[in-house]
Amino acid sequence: MSHPHSVTLTRVPAPGGSRARRRGLPALAAVLATAGMLLFLLSPPASAAPPRIPSLSTAQYQLNNLSVGAETSMTGYSRDLFPHWRSSGGCTTRQTVLKRDGSNVVVGSNCQPTSGSWYSPYDGVTLRSPSDVDIDHVIPLAEAWRSGAKNWSTSKRGDFANDLYWPQLIAVHDSTNQSKGDQDPADWQPPRAAYRCTYAKMWIQVKYRWNLKADSAEKSALQSMLNTYC
Repeated sequence: MSHPHSVTLTRVPAPGGSRARRRGLPALAAVLATAGMLLFLLSPPASAAPPRIPSLSTAQYQLNNLSVGAETSMTGYSRDLFPHWRSSGGCTTRQTVLKRDGSNVVVGSNCQPTSGSWYSPYDGVTLRSPSDVDIDHVIPLAEAWRSGAKNWSTSKRGDFANDLYWPQLIAVHDSTNQSKGDQDPADWQPPRAAYRCTYAKMWIQVKYRWNLKADSAEKSALQSMLNTYC
């Protein structure tokens, strides 16, 4: 016996039923694929980041604890006192960074990349030839010399120049790296503002871990970068 107020619900099929739904799937897939492609085109290419970039709080702590002092002179400086690029496992340090930071990198039997692409985070340029890529020392070798490396052994300076453990090496556009030269953040910052926070954190990490000092203008610029871009 049915309840006097019960209502029987009947499902009304959509016109065309399941076959219509099946016919609509390819169109939906095409729309989603197009949307995904547009998102890909609008987004910067992915690139591997240098290792062990600190958090903002860690970078701030390290910056607060950097030794501050005037830079020493360039007397006696030579890039030859920072031996690079070392070979390890059949690849030089430069080749290792090219493989790490690139996309779809193909290498020859000598470990030298023959093709691939490299997104330069300093300026947002994508490079297709390894000859257009520089491996930047985030802390330039001359800057390290002025900041304390002058007193190191040549062996230690070689360790610094080939440092793959801390974020000291990065693949970037050669022309932008050349514009940087040996300047610190008081005088040069990546032209792409979106990378200045990361750049400041890398700079601070390397100086802190290698016990290199910062001058007052440099420290002030780094603090401003953390405040403005992070």
